[in-house]
Amino acid sequence: MTGRSDMRVLHRLPVWLPQTQTWLDRQIRALPSGIRQRIIADTTENRTQFAVEDLWVFEQAGRSRRLWDKMLKRLGLRTEFGFVETIARRFDPDVVHSHFGHVGWGMGRMPQRLGATHVVSFYGFDVNMLPQRDQRWRARYRELFARVDQVLCEGPHMAACLQQLGCSPERCRTHALGVDMSAIAFRPRRLSGGEPLRVLMAASFREKKGFPDGLAALARVRRHYPVALTLIGDAGGDAASQAEKARILEALTQTGLAPHTRMLGFQPPEVLWREAYAHHLFLAPSRTAADGDTEGGAPIVLLEMVASGMPAVATLHCDIPHVLPKSWHTRLAPEGNPDALAMAIEDWIAQSSWDDWLLQGRAHLARGFDAAQQGQALAKVYADLLHRKA
Repeated sequence: MTGRSDMRVLHRLPVWLPQTQTWLDRQIRALPSGIRQRIIADTTENRTQFAVEDLWVFEQAGRSRRLWDKMLKRLGLRTEFGFVETIARRFDPDVVHSHFGHVGWGMGRMPQRLGATHVVSFYGFDVNMLPQRDQRWRARYRELFARVDQVLCEGPHMAACLQQLGCSPERCRTHALGVDMSAIAFRPRRLSGGEPLRVLMAASFREKKGFPDGLAALARVRRHYPVALTLIGDAGGDAASQAEKARILEALTQTGLAPHTRMLGFQPPEVLWREAYAHHLFLAPSRTAADGDTEGGAPIVLLEMVASGMPAVATLHCDIPHVLPKSWHTRLAPEGNPDALAMAIEDWIAQSSWDDWLLQGRAHLARGFDAAQQGQALAKVYADLLHRKA
């Protein structure tokens, strides 16, 4: 810090910003207005939707700069683009916040050279999938944990995973991402006798999202109760996601759910919310993928749906139990168990009234997962680290 009164935080991340990472936009915007922020990304997506003032993008740097920086990374002479350090040095940050573990490792000793405190947030695939897919990440993370000032993660399950990778408990801290409770209207859902159970599933088509398990469960429920399903989400451009989409389409056909299902693809938030309030139940059958990919914490959309007054059925995956009140845990199924998922759905159907349950869900999130409160909490993390170094 250079004697100024304001705090400066530099955020480093790969892309600003995929539709599936609205929680990252919310996390940054929730920080107090007195903190000056700059974002450095490699590339951009949805820039109009996620407009920010101080955004620097590597792919928009000069051609010669980009070619030079990429060559140095390919040769293994740098783990981060020189462009990033140039832009960071002009900003003179007090805190460098790297979003995703692999980004934090890539920053190397740059935060120390800048005289900044380094915070690294892990979010999911960087915790489990990367070290399983490429063993070099285990050694890289040990390097990171030895020099980083603070590691943040979503909940106790992810914290335990990070500690198994070598992060000391003293440097590992849980910090919930939070949802914007003030912007989410609480409208308790009610199921009238005779109407079909309208179920919503919303996620990218990845194995960890467990779509085939959810479809198998709904097929079991349909033997006793009419079901109408809406899927919001789609595959990415990679082969694994396309293969998962093929499995989902096959499951819809095999279960007989296809005629009762609407597939809307990726949709902006306003469409997601319009559909959410028109549905009775949210289904999130997350599971650990064969390549080790996990939720890490919990799907943010699950928190948002519960906050809106919507019943939910999910699994005992990662930190999902942590984000839901204990009274809901009987409706959490083991991973990869369609029968248990079906029983949990039927348990909701059998309840004469959902109101008390839904109030408990909203209250639980308001106490520990409100984005505004979490923004203040994150600012305190920064301030405490800076005070410790002063």
